[in-house]
Amino acid sequence: MTMMNVQVNDKAMQLAVDTSLLQLLEQLAMPLDATAVAVNQAIVSRECWGETVLSDGDAIALFQAIAGG
Repeated sequence: MTMMNVQVNDKAMQLAVDTSLLQLLEQLAMPLDATAVAVNQAIVSRECWGETVLSDGDAIALFQAIAGG
C-alpha cells in the first residue's frame, strides 16, 4: 500500500494514498456532527468530506465544538 504524509493539528501522520477527509475523521473517531475541518487553511464543508481526497503534504486542522457556559 502506498502511503502519504500529512499534518493533522501539527502532528505528522501517514495515510494511505487516496484517503478521503471523511475516512480520516472516521479513523480518528472524531464526532462528525461536532467537528469543523480545514485543509491547507481552507474550511471544507461537511457535505464535501467524502469527496475531498487528501494529498501528500496536506495540513489538516480539526476543530471540535465545545459546549459551555
